[in-house]
Amino acid sequence: MVEQIELHFLGSGDAFGSGGRFQTCLYVHGLGDGFLIDCGASSLIALKRNRIDPSKIHWILLSHLHGDHFGGLPFLILDGQFSRRTMPLVIAGPPGVAARVEAAMEIFFPGSSTVARRFPLEFVELAERAPTPVGPTNVTALAVCHPSGSPSYALRVQLGEKVISYSGDTEWTDNLVDLAADADVFVCEGYFFEKKIPYHLDYATLLKHRSKLDCRRLIMTHMSEDLLHRLDEAKIEAAKDGSIVAL
Repeated sequence: MVEQIELHFLGSGDAFGSGGRFQTCLYVHGLGDGFLIDCGASSLIALKRNRIDPSKIHWILLSHLHGDHFGGLPFLILDGQFSRRTMPLVIAGPPGVAARVEAAMEIFFPGSSTVARRFPLEFVELAERAPTPVGPTNVTALAVCHPSGSPSYALRVQLGEKVISYSGDTEWTDNLVDLAADADVFVCEGYFFEKKIPYHLDYATLLKHRSKLDCRRLIMTHMSEDLLHRLDEAKIEAAKDGSIVAL
């Protein structure tokens, strides 16, 4: 029997916790150990609220290096140290990911980045359009329009015969068409309903380009209060914290 792959929205909120939602964190499981796509500052809380053992997370894929997408890592790494984690942790992200994570750890908890750990911590830098094996996945990063101090990516994650595509944060770019092609699910930012914000994608623009996105299922995430208050008008599915998608 083929094990079912599930995509679990642990956090579907924006940087400001709109709607009381956790910041971006997607948990994928079903082929061996589970992994995360992005790890916003509230992610350790979200993991524990959903009774997912953080020490069993072996791989983390990062779209870009803003706090609501990678800021949970200092807490998750320290939790591993205090809980006597032994499983290796591999963090894959844009160029400079190791330095940014270590800098964040030093800002929050001085000295924490150099403390001896019982578990190996490895960083992998993703290069644009270069498929990279990370654990059970093959990850392809596509450049998007969202300044973050390093390249910002959308991620196309191949897991067995299934494909999960994820936009990260971005304004519209035609790279999203390549990203979504034949994906089983495309998780895409929908920040405002129709208001145009630089470097972010609104629902109206996403709907305008919907016919170009050749994915089996499109789900909006990273929604502001503006969009959350108008979801009854939306013609595109919206994520919510705790929702699970079977692939």
